[in-house]
Amino acid sequence: MSQSSQIAALLLLALLAANLPFLNERLALIGPRRAEKPLAWRLLELFLMYLLVGLVGLGLEQYGGQIAAQGWEFYAVTLTMFCTFAFPGFVWRYLLRRR
Repeated sequence: MSQSSQIAALLLLALLAANLPFLNERLALIGPRRAEKPLAWRLLELFLMYLLVGLVGLGLEQYGGQIAAQGWEFYAVTLTMFCTFAFPGFVWRYLLRRR
């Protein structure tokens, strides 16, 4: 798997993982189904998904060579990008009018 295809796969995984908390009603994506999850629980799931995707990215970086040290700026930018990826799911869950 080339490096560019690894990056594309990681971005697609991040897009999917960022929207999962808003697209289902299960606790932690595998727990019992609830009538309606509170927003705080969805945000906690979003952060856990961010950590999971980060671990996958770290594994891909380790597979490709040496892991580069990152400062707080890197994590601030990636968290912001992950929240941007979650925007379609948030809009679908909270902003669209349902009949």
